[in-house]
Amino acid sequence: MRKQPYVRGSDCIGAPMYFVLACKDKVRLPAQYFSMKLEDSLSQILREKYERRIDKDAGIVLALWNVKPAGDGVVIAGDNAAYYEVAFDVLAYHPMVNEIIETEVSEIVEFGAFLQLGPMEGLVHLSQIANDFLTYNKKTASFTGRESKKALKKGDHVFAKISTVSMKGSIPETKVGLTMRPDGLGKDEWLTAKKPLEAAEGGEKKKEGKKKKSEEKAS
Repeated sequence: MRKQPYVRGSDCIGAPMYFVLACKDKVRLPAQYFSMKLEDSLSQILREKYERRIDKDAGIVLALWNVKPAGDGVVIAGDNAAYYEVAFDVLAYHPMVNEIIETEVSEIVEFGAFLQLGPMEGLVHLSQIANDFLTYNKKTASFTGRESKKALKKGDHVFAKISTVSMKGSIPETKVGLTMRPDGLGKDEWLTAKKPLEAAEGGEKKKEGKKKKSEEKAS
C-alpha cells in the first residue's frame, strides 16, 4: 500500500488518533471476478487484504472506500487474471505517545485497568492509576485508594495519557500503555474533588492577605 500524505482526522482530547489516508496499490483481479462490477470486485479484494490489519506506517486499518482503478487492466500471458493500478481512501487508527484520551474502563484486573481505545484496548498498570496505594477487591472487581479513597471500576469514565505504544503484526499483539497519575487525569470525580480544596486554599490566601494589610496599617 503506497500512501500519499495523510489528513489528520482529529487530535483533540477525547478523540483517538484517527487518520484518513489516500493510498495506491496494484491489485491482481482473478478471472472469477470479471462478471462483477469492477469497482466492487477491487473493493472486495482490497478490504480482505487491509481491513482489521496493521500497517507499520498507517496503524490499524479500519475501513476502506472510494476505490478507483487508474486506466485499463493489464493481462499477463499465462496468468488467468488482470492487474489494475488502484487509488482508494483508508480510515486508520494509530495511537500516539503523549496523546490524551477520554474513554471508559473496559475491565479491571489485579494488575491494572484496561481502557477502550478505538478498535483495541490499552492497559493502565496498577502503579499508574493514582498517586496512592490501591487495594484490589476481587469480589467487586474494583480498586480503592488507601489514603484518597479513590475508587475505580468497570464502566467508569476517565481521562488518561498514552505513555507507550508497541505496534505488532496484529491487534491482539499490539500493546499500549497508559497513565492516569499526572494532574488533570483520572476519573471525573477525582478531578472535581480538587475544586473544593483549591477554593479553600484560595480563601485561606485571601484571609492571610487581609490580615497582612491590617497589620501594615496598624504599624
